[in-house]
Formats: sequence, structure tokens, C-alpha cells
Amino acid sequence: MRFQFPAMTAAEAAEMIQHDQTVGFSGFTPAGAPKAIPLAIAQRAKAEHEAGRDFRIGVLTGASTGPSLDGALAEARAISFRTPYQSNAELRARINERQTRFFDMHLSLMPQAVRYGFLGPLHWAVIEACDLTSGGGVVLTSSVGAAPTFCSKAEKILIELNRYHPPTLLGIHDIYEPADPPHRREIPIYHPSDRIGSPVVKVDPSKIVGVVETNLADETRGFDQPTPVTEKIGALVADFLAAEMAAGRIPPQFLPIQSGVGNIANAVLGALGRHPAIPPFQMYTEVLQDSVIQLMKQERVTFASSCSLTLSREAMGEVYSNLEWFRPRILLRPQEITNHPEVVRRLGIISINTAIEVDLFGNVNSTHIMGRQIMNGIGGSGDFTRNAYISIFTCPSTAKGNKISTIVPLVSHVDHSEHSVQVIATEWGIADLRGRSPYERAFLIINNCAHPEFRDTLREYLEMVETGHTPQTLCAAFQMHEQFHRTGDMRGVKWAEVAG
Repeated sequence: MRFQFPAMTAAEAAEMIQHDQTVGFSGFTPAGAPKAIPLAIAQRAKAEHEAGRDFRIGVLTGASTGPSLDGALAEARAISFRTPYQSNAELRARINERQTRFFDMHLSLMPQAVRYGFLGPLHWAVIEACDLTSGGGVVLTSSVGAAPTFCSKAEKILIELNRYHPPTLLGIHDIYEPADPPHRREIPIYHPSDRIGSPVVKVDPSKIVGVVETNLADETRGFDQPTPVTEKIGALVADFLAAEMAAGRIPPQFLPIQSGVGNIANAVLGALGRHPAIPPFQMYTEVLQDSVIQLMKQERVTFASSCSLTLSREAMGEVYSNLEWFRPRILLRPQEITNHPEVVRRLGIISINTAIEVDLFGNVNSTHIMGRQIMNGIGGSGDFTRNAYISIFTCPSTAKGNKISTIVPLVSHVDHSEHSVQVIATEWGIADLRGRSPYERAFLIINNCAHPEFRDTLREYLEMVETGHTPQTLCAAFQMHEQFHRTGDMRGVKWAEVAG
């Protein structure tokens, strides 16, 4: 540690942030998110509210964060607006109650929106670091997210110097910000392992107005054990990709993988790692989970470019205790680079993300429950899906004990259109939508992906429409959703009554 910046407590740092200001917090998932200063801001907000004064701030982050940031600030009713992705139950409730303004954004676009001034002035950046240099070099911790942009655009910077993360992380980050139009040039990444930037975030030292020292682990959560459903989905996706390689549609050395976050993503990666026909592969993705660390140890994943190490404490401890072994195998970049369409398309990424629901024509809803209640947000799935070599969406065929079909006539909210979605996978099978008309897509999805309890209902829906390029009946398209609202169960729709 080599710095001469003012040391202060988290409470003193929180006192500097004023009502109605906008704050950019580091972090991408709970990895790399500050914890002490947001908790102190939440306590200050509660005190201000008890005194009868307003206190709310605009919150920008890389993606979701942990309970000490999103959770604490939401519980204190301290957030006026929030973007982009979030995953905290308390914050989700505030958003769906319209008490906090939330606007969803593709993660690759968020940093440039800040630089362009689209989100207004950025008053503060609150950044977690493991080391600082006297010249203003910030060594980030377990993620990069949008921290470089927040540091460059914020009027002032507060640093949480977190000793849980070793200063020897220096060198695992690759910090690069593209120029803005009309001066933007190509991003010179031609392989996932290419380094193009700096190991530190370079800032004007005069902007760093305070340093709060902490020793706090990331607030990441473990994932559930694989289930027969997630294991089956993983095996089907691995078999599909192996068949694509055998058919010559994927090169024999394979292609880089992008995988979303969650239990299905872990199951898919595990299945890819075990499949005998799939060679060792690289990843160019947003988030590294425990499964990737295990695949690296088995030499099934040879390199991983990411934005975040979203690991359990056990897996993080393993990485940190063997950092010299992992260092040449992992690179952490800003989300603007990990998710950049130019790089995704150039590298030929195979994207694998999770859907909430899919309709008969390949449109995907990945953000809303029954079209109205936000779940988390679009995250980076759109960045990859629109530009992938092959774009795959996975989901179980049903939810709520088979009362909800995730395959529906028309999605209740569209995040990814049929023009971007190429492959659908559930535990029942794969629907390869490439080169298929809407009518062909519908039968593929019903026959291969829908749960057997819902297949006849979905086929009957198609039979109601005799003409048109897309067999859609607007008066009936949401009747399965309406049936659930009325009865708590999508089963039992009577199409004749609806049509009548």
C-alpha cells in the first residue's frame, strides 16, 4: 500500500454524500462491491428520515450487488433511482411498488451512457480496492464492472480499501475504456487472453477525498446442488454443441463460451466439462462461478476472461491461496469490454443464458413475472444474444409445481426477439430455430421443449389460426397467463370459450 490519501470512518464518508446526489458504486454481482460506506449511508438515511428530512440518492452500479449495498439502501428507503441490473428482494419490492425508479439497461451500454451524460452528473464514485498507488492508481478487487468509468466521470471518489483481498491481485485486471464517438477505434481483442489496457484504474489523485479501511468478504451466495432437471438441461446443451462440432458448424478447437449466472448455468458448464467430445475450451463471459474454477483445475477450461469473480468463500480462498497458478488463466475486464458486441461477434462466442418464459416463436422474456413484476433485469444476456455465434436460452419447462408453463403462446414481456434467439433448451429437449418459419418454430418448441401436460393445449392454440405468417391470435394470446391469475394454475384453458 503506497498512498497519502485522507483516512476516515465509513460514517464520516457517508456524511459527505448529500440528498439527491448520484453515486456510482463498484461491483458486479456482490463481488467487488463496497460494503461499509453503503451501510453507513443507509444509517444516515434512516436518521435523516426520522428527523423529518428527505434523503435519497441515485444509485448506479455495474450490475447486482450485495445486501450491504442494494439491500441496506433499499431497506432504508434511500434510493431515488437505480440502474442497471439488480437481484435483491428488498430492492425488487421497492421497484415493483414504484417507490424506487428503476430503468433497465444492457450492461455493455451503461458505462458509455454515463460518459455521454445521458444519466446526468455523477457526483461520487465509491470504489472497493485492494491497493492504491501514490500516483492515483486504484487496484480493484474481485470485479471491474463500471468502476473505471465511475472513477473518470465522478466529481469525487471515496475508496474502501478492503484488506480481505490481497494487493497481489495487481495484474489480474485489464482496464480499458474505448474512446467516445467520433474518435472511437476498434477494440483490439482477437483472443480471450489478449491484454489491451492497464492493470490499475488511473485517476486524478486530487479526486480521492477519503479512504475507509475494511476487511470484509464478498457477500456472494452459493448455488443449489444440481437437480435432475438442471442436470438434464446441461447434458442436452452439451450434446447439442458436440453434434454441431461433429457436423462442422463449430470448429474442431471449439469456441469461447459465455454463460449466465445461476444453477442452470453451473449445470451446463459442468456438462460441457464432462463431455468427451468437447475439447478444453476458453470462456469470454461476464461472471466466473465456482464451476469454472473446478473446470480450470481439471484443465477443461484453459482461460477465462470475465468481469467478476463471483465465487463462494471457499472457492475464493482457493484462488487467493494459489493466485500465481490462476493469474495467467484469469483476466478481469470492464463490463463495457466483456459484453461489447464488436468483441462478442469477432470471437464467435457461444452464449448460454436463462429465460423466464419463451413463446412459440422464439421470443424470450428474461426479466418480468407475468409481464408486470420485474425480477432482476436484462443484465448482459442481450449483449451476447444479439451477437453470438450461437445463442442458446435455457429454462425448466414448468414452474410452481407444474402450474406454470414456461412455454407460452406469447411472452408477457419481450427482452430478446425471435430474430436473436437461435436455440431453446428445457429438460425435455432442444429446439433449433435456425432457418425455421414461425409455424415451424412453434411445432419444434411444443414437441421438443414444452412439458407434456401443456403440449395439447399449445397445439390447440395453433389450430385456432388458419392464416397469417405468424399463427397468433391476439384475443387469446395471454389466456394461459390470465388463467393463472384467476386460478393459480395455467392448466385448463378452454380455447373455444375464449374464441367465442
